[in-house]
Amino acid sequence: MFVVKKKQGESDDALLSRFRKKVVLSGLLLEMRDRDRYKKPSEKKKEKKYRIEFQKYLEKKRNNY
Repeated sequence: MFVVKKKQGESDDALLSRFRKKVVLSGLLLEMRDRDRYKKPSEKKKEKKYRIEFQKYLEKKRNNY
């Protein structure tokens, strides 16, 4: 649970954006999406494989520049 207190002179929009940033940085939204439905073990393996391949791609791209 996140508690964000309003600072003096802070608008409601700024307060809301601070709250959103905390939630996103904590990884709570990603976890909720993962728990939204059951994933078969084979589906988890495919996602893990894709994630590893994507990380390799990004590393290769970073090294080329």
